[in-house]
Amino acid sequence: MKPTRVRLTVLALLSTGTMINYLDRTVLSIAAPGIAHELQLGPATMGLIFSAFAWSYTGFQLPGGLFLDRFGARLTYFLSVSSWAVFTLLQGFSAGLKSLLVYRIGLGIAESPCFPTNSRVVATWFPRQERARATSVYTVGEYVGLAFLSPPLFWLIATYGWRAPFFVSGFAALFFAFVWWIRYREPGDDRRINRAELAYIAAGEGLAANSSRKGNFSWARTRRLLCHRQIWGAGIGQFAGNSTLVFFLTWFPTYLATARGMGWIKVGLFAVLPFMAAAVGVLAGGIFSDYLVRRTGSLNIGRKLPIVGGLVLATGIVGANYVASNAAVIAIMSIAFFGQGLVGLGWTVVSDIAPGNYAGLVGGIFNFMANFAGIITPLAIGLIVERTGSFAYALGFMASLTVIGALSYLILLGDIKRLELS
Repeated sequence: MKPTRVRLTVLALLSTGTMINYLDRTVLSIAAPGIAHELQLGPATMGLIFSAFAWSYTGFQLPGGLFLDRFGARLTYFLSVSSWAVFTLLQGFSAGLKSLLVYRIGLGIAESPCFPTNSRVVATWFPRQERARATSVYTVGEYVGLAFLSPPLFWLIATYGWRAPFFVSGFAALFFAFVWWIRYREPGDDRRINRAELAYIAAGEGLAANSSRKGNFSWARTRRLLCHRQIWGAGIGQFAGNSTLVFFLTWFPTYLATARGMGWIKVGLFAVLPFMAAAVGVLAGGIFSDYLVRRTGSLNIGRKLPIVGGLVLATGIVGANYVASNAAVIAIMSIAFFGQGLVGLGWTVVSDIAPGNYAGLVGGIFNFMANFAGIITPLAIGLIVERTGSFAYALGFMASLTVIGALSYLILLGDIKRLELS
């Protein structure tokens, strides 16, 4: 019997959800100059607003992961998407700093279970030899949506004002929530999958056979997880990689408009190129990683080489301080963001190391560490820019973080293997 390929349909759902997820959390950066002008907010205050999302997003990683382990991917993702759609719409009605902060914090809570859910679904539906590609395909949604939708969003702002993109992206999320609820099932519950595909997934260490089992949370198990160097190595390394991502998701349009003096429509056109480069990096990283695993049989080589190489490329962001031409700046930023795209493989590492019944908990811990970048980076950049009047030191700050991340993945991570908890 030839295996069905239902897992590819599931992957399409994850990719669409991730694209809308990042569109809704990032539309603020596109609207930022208009918001700052209308509400009279300075760089440090805008840094505070950019950071607010990450306060709750990071803080709710563990509760979100535990909710996922208890109630499963279908209900968790549906509630998450529905909630973040509402908070995105509410941002369009913001009247000042306080309301905008409240809605951003609510958005962070709502989106907190999403990437642990993605990781769990990949570990459930895909064998080991396909996980890197699967992860890269849904991760590319972070960049493709922003790359191709940024120009229309900039046009919306120029035509209808900064509030319009929040309404458009919020309604898109609300529609997708119902699509997810109708279409997603666990492998054992999906009528479209045949026994051959189930056997193929299980033979590759997928979790199709035990995906319905729930992990019982305890602080003792959490402490045992935190005793493993793999958790710390991946978390710290991803924190560094996420710092570059956070810059592009928050301050990049403002950098082009203020530090480089580009017009607003021109910013929208130029901003597309680094996101396209990052999308290529994500896909290339997944294909290259799975190739290395098949060729060498080593997860250490297959996962670490692309990630560390990507972090090294991301250090080049500091080179934008030393060129005058806007074209050269965009080229440097594109190479750096391409490298950051490779770091998206960190979620594949989570799929490789998480104990089967604790994919949500491990994903939550990992995302908790990684998303401290969302708290620290926007604030740090805002303070640096306000005090120095320049982005030069901010870019140097991010380059130093990527060096730390490369060392963490290369040395601290250790062997990539499935962790065991009794």
